[in-house]
Amino acid sequence: MLNIIWGSNKEKPEAAMALASLLSADAFHADGYLYIGYPIMGSPLGPVKFDALLLSKQYGLIAFDLVEGLELDGFEQRLDDIASMLEVKLKPYPALKVGRQLKFEIQTFTFAPAKKSIPKSVEPHILTNRDNLLASVESCTGLPEELFGHLLAAVQVVTSIRSGRLKREPKNAASRGARLKRVEESIANLDQHQSRAVIETVEGVQRIRGLAGSGKTIVLALKVAYLHSQNPDWKIAVTFNTRSLKEQFKRLINSFTIEQTSSEPDWDRIDIINAWGGPGDKEQDGIYHKFCRAHGIEFLDFGTAKARYTSNGAFGGAVQEALKYAGPINPLYDLILIDEAQDFPSEFLRLCHRFITEPKRLVYAYDELQSLTGNAVLPPEQLFGSDANGKPIVEFDYSKSAIPRQDIILEKCYRNPRPVLAAAHALGFGIYRDGGLVQFFDQDKLWTDVGYTVEEGELEPGQDVTLARTAETSPLFLEDHSPIDDLLKFVTFEDKETQAQWLFESIRNDIESEELRPEDIVVINPDPIKTQEAVGKVRQLLFSAGINSEIAGVSTSRDVFSKDGAVTFTGIFRAKGNEAGMIYVLNAQDCYSAFTKSQLALIRNRLFTALTRSKGWVRVLGIGPKMDSLTEECSRLKNQDYKLKFKYPTEEEKKLLRLINIEPTAKQNARERRLQLQRDELLQAIRAGDIDVNQLLSDFQMAGKGVTKK
Repeated sequence: MLNIIWGSNKEKPEAAMALASLLSADAFHADGYLYIGYPIMGSPLGPVKFDALLLSKQYGLIAFDLVEGLELDGFEQRLDDIASMLEVKLKPYPALKVGRQLKFEIQTFTFAPAKKSIPKSVEPHILTNRDNLLASVESCTGLPEELFGHLLAAVQVVTSIRSGRLKREPKNAASRGARLKRVEESIANLDQHQSRAVIETVEGVQRIRGLAGSGKTIVLALKVAYLHSQNPDWKIAVTFNTRSLKEQFKRLINSFTIEQTSSEPDWDRIDIINAWGGPGDKEQDGIYHKFCRAHGIEFLDFGTAKARYTSNGAFGGAVQEALKYAGPINPLYDLILIDEAQDFPSEFLRLCHRFITEPKRLVYAYDELQSLTGNAVLPPEQLFGSDANGKPIVEFDYSKSAIPRQDIILEKCYRNPRPVLAAAHALGFGIYRDGGLVQFFDQDKLWTDVGYTVEEGELEPGQDVTLARTAETSPLFLEDHSPIDDLLKFVTFEDKETQAQWLFESIRNDIESEELRPEDIVVINPDPIKTQEAVGKVRQLLFSAGINSEIAGVSTSRDVFSKDGAVTFTGIFRAKGNEAGMIYVLNAQDCYSAFTKSQLALIRNRLFTALTRSKGWVRVLGIGPKMDSLTEECSRLKNQDYKLKFKYPTEEEKKLLRLINIEPTAKQNARERRLQLQRDELLQAIRAGDIDVNQLLSDFQMAGKGVTKK
């Protein structure tokens, strides 16, 4: 099968369409990739974009010079330049050459579909039109499977970005460090879905959905580098919710631009910027603050916005107010890319859309289950609102024939081993929870979109169904390096002291015996407010053993997540968007239950997010009976071979889950806090012996009679 990846090719659209049509015809068989408007390579005169590149097992590597009209002058020189640039690009890869020569020929064709007749061409300057293109391609020599794979990785130029920051040199081939090195080497290049997501360019709004670990952040960073290289005059912004992503975006964009064009990006044209921002230097700025400044309207900091719109509604309220009073919009950017869109109110995406020049190029990426704020990402037709006539401002073409695609799904997970990802979903949704489901996808097809297959039953209301991940969507190399019981462990402790001691000894063993680096280890406390207090004892023990550690955003810069040579401790909010070989989840009992139903989905999402930070191993640690119950949930999953087996909810049950998980109002929040305090006082009175427990239970039974179960 030939996968066609549509990059930006505004200069030669008709020739590009004709080439794609001929090479994808039923009569022509090629397994591989046709890139339109890709790759981009550096030259003494600046970045040069290739019109098209065919890489196939049957016909090798062919670069195309496309002619939109009838003029052929200079095609020989263009073909020579293309061949020379490709040779320079590919020769540094040892797997692609023998001695000083490449193992394959680089073929170059000029394709002029509008020409009815063309002069006879002489090797190596091949002229083609609609009549002789396929015959010319079929005359080329194919590639062995292994060489094709190496060449594909080189063309997609992401190997150096995917690899670890420092070269690993483990001494023990069986150590965790050695196994982690093999995993990192196996994910060195993008798959076809990620590659398409990077290159395919929409003159409008594009959505990228995917699981944690599917590569959304990397895809966005590479997309910035690709489009900046093609359109150096564009003003581009990248925004996100997790501050520590700023340095990651800078590193990825810089590396990829240099690798593509042999020059650094023009940072005056690219803003890697917070969503909210505030007065001060450039590093403190944000999209919302820039919008207020550009339109001369009041900027609300968090304290002011919280007072007006409550804590949960602060950002949405501030942005809505800015849009209301902005007047005529002064667009600042030509392209905005939004990561972690699930954590933003819809008002912010609308502000971004209005802050862009025509044709409103906006790319937003999200994972619906990773929301830590309770926000659900609406369909684009609702998300961006309607015009004065009630017509949606943004409408997607969901047909398979749509090119380029507006809606891209990254279904393959390249971070989490299958058992870990299945556990994250089972616990996040409450699949095996005694009290039933906590939350659920609104759309049934999302299960298959994110890489599950229906093994038994059907996705029908009230029906028993079994969902499983396949080797296609959860590659086996992510899990076959270790026994499943070593990939994911739940450990219950009697108290905080024994938990801290066990964690210290395990981290020390990871570093001293298992050849993991300190920066391979991340300890996550699900409750961000209590993180500093919760990790103090463990950090003290590590320090006494000569092992450095940092609290992300506290002992490091707010924009830095981890440091080389140090174990990272973090709350859940700063953990998002990051990954590590070994993840420890501390105090997981806090994620088992909540006082109110509306909070339960949020804390389960925190557990989901913590588990999905791991590209190797996970240790879930907790204290007491709640931790035992959480462990029991995972044991039920294990007994089902890490498959999700449950009764599919009815529409009424889904509706109830949606109502439960709607963001509470300020009045509801105040009532919940009051009830929480009353519960705590009641428990304290019971412990002190001030209340007769038996009488209390009797009162509860009387009060509960006639109450409808919800």
